[in-house]
Amino acid sequence: MKIPSLFAPVGAILSAVLLLPATAVAAPKKVLVVSVTTGFRHSSIPTMNRVIGELGAASKEFTVDYLEQPAGKPSDLKRPKALAAGASEADQAKFNEAQAKYDADLPAFKEAQAKWDPLLKAALLKLSAESLKNYDAVIFANTTGDLPIPDREGFLAWLKSGKAFIGLHAATDTFHGWPEYKEFIGGEFAGHGPQLSVSCINEDPQHPANKHVGKTFDIALEEMYQIKNHDRAKEHELLSLDKKPVLADPQPGFYPVSWCHLYGKGRVFYSSLGHREDIIDADPALKDRKNPVEVSRAYQEHVLGGIRWALGLAPGDATPQTK
Repeated sequence: MKIPSLFAPVGAILSAVLLLPATAVAAPKKVLVVSVTTGFRHSSIPTMNRVIGELGAASKEFTVDYLEQPAGKPSDLKRPKALAAGASEADQAKFNEAQAKYDADLPAFKEAQAKWDPLLKAALLKLSAESLKNYDAVIFANTTGDLPIPDREGFLAWLKSGKAFIGLHAATDTFHGWPEYKEFIGGEFAGHGPQLSVSCINEDPQHPANKHVGKTFDIALEEMYQIKNHDRAKEHELLSLDKKPVLADPQPGFYPVSWCHLYGKGRVFYSSLGHREDIIDADPALKDRKNPVEVSRAYQEHVLGGIRWALGLAPGDATPQTK
């Protein structure tokens, strides 16, 4: 008489378990960092690009691809300022000399610009509706000017569908003539005074972009933007100032520094901080450092927290505090 084996079922189960795939780990999100400029170009852009890549690699939560400035952009050619009434003969002579040089340089500038423009348009195809399907977020890292992206409506539809947009520093100095851009980023660059020390008020200590700082984020030296077209009834404020960031005219009031909001199903995070390299880079040996390394590390956590929130990787409120 054959005795049934009690071990056969166990062996079968064990074999089946061993054949099962390992517990699924969420794939890293894909982020496109855009640092193209047609206006002022910050010298800190390479540092910002590198640091964002390092933050992604360290977190293991997102990978970074780059859309960078094509080579060959001609240096800006500035027309001489018109003379004021009653200018002296010496000033008139200087103006005439500058105007003559401008006129002489203009044909070569136009030729170089005509060669570079197609390179710029080709690079910006990464922001086409088809290409954006490959990304979960786009970061505008100190972009400026009017960028000839291929499909503005497609970009807005991509963001509204549940994707993320992160704007850093000069991102609000971009697309001044595009009303929908100013609406979804939440404000527009209106100018700045000389760099100064500031104490940014923490408007939401629980938000992942802010939870690492106390009641204030104290910065020794930074170029602080003045923002217009910012509606507090539509924004969840993160950092702010209680006086105008201009030493000669520090009027009391509300001055936004960083905020976030929902855009359709998408998420938008913006911070006007990020001009100085010693804000962005935590290298203690950085030349001419004015900000302590602790400020740089806090800034990096601020940016990382904003990115993680925008990607849906960290919870945080987006409800406007003011109705």
